[in-house]
Amino acid sequence: MTPTPHIGAVAGEIAEKVIMAGDPLRAKFMAEKYLDNPVLVNQVRGMYCYTGTYKGKRVSVMGHGMGISSIGIYTFELFNFYGVKRIIRTGSAGAYHPDLHIGDIVIAQGACDNSNFAAQFRLPGTFAPIADFNMLRAAVEKAESMKINFRVGNILASEIFYNDDPEAWKQWQKMGVLAVEMEASALYMNAARSGNEALCICTISDSLVTHEETTASQREKTFTDMMEIAFEII
Repeated sequence: MTPTPHIGAVAGEIAEKVIMAGDPLRAKFMAEKYLDNPVLVNQVRGMYCYTGTYKGKRVSVMGHGMGISSIGIYTFELFNFYGVKRIIRTGSAGAYHPDLHIGDIVIAQGACDNSNFAAQFRLPGTFAPIADFNMLRAAVEKAESMKINFRVGNILASEIFYNDDPEAWKQWQKMGVLAVEMEASALYMNAARSGNEALCICTISDSLVTHEETTASQREKTFTDMMEIAFEII
């Protein structure tokens, strides 16, 4: 069933291994920087997808937009209609941990959320979305070899960017949640449901603790440590 309502590529144009970013311009930047012979295979709704090779491996790089609903659509279609087996999300995150600063890496072992996404699965309890262990281990080993500052643990995939309660984040912080982004839990749930593999790697773009922050241009083009990790382990 390709093309889909949201992806214009036909079957075979997207690789089994996909690196994604919320910002389609970051996806474009990664494709042009890391892929050999990248070919644009989707630009429906401006959500660029390129397929090429990295060190001989066939890889696609694609945007997924902002929020659980958006990544939920794109990753469902990739896993279920395009035969994708492995997805790594490379994203930005806001730090909850006081020792995380601009440019540091968070590898998401698990992803809490404040959404109703899991309700569709009609589970008799609460599902805990987690990363694929082999991918997680490979990312940790690569980050260690790069000698960069990183942490592994739980993050929050939040449906809310502008929270009516500006102190709500502290309730997650007290439970050891490292940082907040907006997509990882849906990625992990779609991977689990389809029997595939997923990992989220984020770069700290701002801190709710120290109030550090970055520009849109920095978020698009300077978070190369997580990109290198993703391409090396995909």
